[in-house]
Amino acid sequence: MRAHITDRSSRPAALAVALTLMPVAIGLAAGCSSTANPPAGSSTSTTAATTTSGAAAPTTSTSGSTTASVEIGNTLNYGSVATTATIDCANGKSLNVAGSNNTLTVTGSCQTVSVSGANNKINFDKVDDRITVLGLDNTITYKDGDPKVDNIGSGNTINKGS
Repeated sequence: MRAHITDRSSRPAALAVALTLMPVAIGLAAGCSSTANPPAGSSTSTTAATTTSGAAAPTTSTSGSTTASVEIGNTLNYGSVATTATIDCANGKSLNVAGSNNTLTVTGSCQTVSVSGANNKINFDKVDDRITVLGLDNTITYKDGDPKVDNIGSGNTINKGS
């Protein structure tokens, strides 16, 4: 009889990686435009993105990082690595953030927020319903609202601040 041994210790890490890449993959499949800056030393042509939803594109300050931002319905999907940006959640949009080492300021009032990745520092004006954080060592602060908080991961800090 064969013994069946399963090592489940890598499942949370694999899930975090999959969720980190999901908004970017969805954006590519939906034909999104990217607000990415090409890596240093590369040659790329860029085109201006047009959004019909009325939402402002994120304002970013990056140095050789890759960023993808797409809006599907009433949900903003933002994926990036090592970016400092301001994102407008407008009034009641949901926001999915994926990536690592980002410093984000989110203005407006988000309905729900989902953060996956590691070492993100995100400040929200307001979150209405729910904050879900999956990943490692993320610091999330919201000024207003009374959201339900789901902290799925390790070393995350989620606080109501001023």
